[in-house]
Amino acid sequence: MSKANGGSRRRRVAAFGEVILRLASPDRRTIVQAQSFGVEVGGAEANVLAGLSALDHDVVLISALPSNSLGDLAAAGLRARNIDLSHVARAEGRMGLYFLEPGQGWRPSRITYDRAGSAFAELDWHNFDFKSAVQGADILHISGITPALGRKSFDAVGALLDAADAVGVPISFDCNYRQKLWSTWNENPRALLEQIISKAEILFGNHRDIAMLLEIEIAGEGVERRRAAAEVAFDHFPRLQILASTGREVVAADHNHLAARIDTRTRCAQTEPIDIAGIVDRIGTGDAFAAGVLHSHLEGDSSETMASTGLALAALKHSLPGDMSTFDRQQLDHFCSGGRDILR
Repeated sequence: MSKANGGSRRRRVAAFGEVILRLASPDRRTIVQAQSFGVEVGGAEANVLAGLSALDHDVVLISALPSNSLGDLAAAGLRARNIDLSHVARAEGRMGLYFLEPGQGWRPSRITYDRAGSAFAELDWHNFDFKSAVQGADILHISGITPALGRKSFDAVGALLDAADAVGVPISFDCNYRQKLWSTWNENPRALLEQIISKAEILFGNHRDIAMLLEIEIAGEGVERRRAAAEVAFDHFPRLQILASTGREVVAADHNHLAARIDTRTRCAQTEPIDIAGIVDRIGTGDAFAAGVLHSHLEGDSSETMASTGLALAALKHSLPGDMSTFDRQQLDHFCSGGRDILR
């Protein structure tokens, strides 16, 4: 359960990543049936910041938006979530997009990316003041989507990590492996991801990510295999202190079972799975989990509380349309304490 703010110092989280617009077909229609699309602002890192902002943390986005009306639309959506945009460049180019075909019943959701050549992916980051952008942050968060966008984005991540190192800001990294994005420029990104993860203290990823990253097979089943994967990761990455993961069972598009787990170098904490029925929107739930874990970590909570808080925020996000979690501390605490009735 989250602690009340009680006058404690507000924590500051920075994140680096592309902001994209989501175009979703209405009424659970397929894309070929659609006559219109609903527009939402999103992006993995921006989603995490939005979740943390709602929980009373100061958040700053490092990014680039196109100098056009779509960039203005995205900026307005981010400002509405109290995300600091003072380190967001405006540049020539297009807005990254993705199209969502919401699933229903046995039909899963489908995503079609349209983000190649975006203003973010094409920006020359060499003269960007990354050190100033991360100065004073308690955590820098990046996802694997960002380096997957191309060589320029990958090189920018490297420069940003060096800047964070120089000012002593710890790194949080979400594997978020997207083969469709990597395949446009690098068919085997393992070595590149390993470079990034070697600098992270917090990693969001599961046993499959570890096996893929290190090109190994991990023996065992269930909890045993997850702990074995964590121990391999801790042995391979000396800086790594926390491995956070979820386990999801898909019953149907609108009905999932979800559990959460935190591994540290000395212990592990795993929740029981919870039943999530009547799902409104699954997109962004992994980012909500990351926001919940980071929030709890910044509060100085135990591994058990980090796992349960991350799971709670992820579960709540399934009830919201759009990419971002908007739940505040009162709503989070109400859910964590078992409250399901109307908040009055």
